[in-house]
Amino acid sequence: MIRMSGCLLAILLLFSACRDRNRDQVPDVPVNIAINIYQPDFFNLTVPLGWVYVTGGSRGIIVYRKSETEFVALERHSPFQPEDNCAVTVNEDGTIITDPCSDSKWLITDGTIVQGPTAYPLVTYSTSYSNPILYITN
Repeated sequence: MIRMSGCLLAILLLFSACRDRNRDQVPDVPVNIAINIYQPDFFNLTVPLGWVYVTGGSRGIIVYRKSETEFVALERHSPFQPEDNCAVTVNEDGTIITDPCSDSKWLITDGTIVQGPTAYPLVTYSTSYSNPILYITN
């Protein structure tokens, strides 16, 4: 019984390591960005539900203002077959993010999966806000 439990544990650890390795294929690049949301390029971030594309990360970053004090920063590099280097885009109504290579979709509010073949949410970055500066880091 102990030997069977050990084998089962080894198989689960191996499966977990394979899944983590696939997730880690989205390049982990240093991110340390400070933006003044009142600058013209970022003016959409002055109100809740606004969003912008920001240079940085692997394929760019989507920044979304969730509330007066809360922001979300999502990596644009699709986690579905990351070796394809697909950059996700925000749809016209600003609520869904789509991978043009796989048609996978995520919520702009937190990067969770809505549909598609992807098994992973979008990579998120840490944000902190001290009006008018938004900091994005990893």
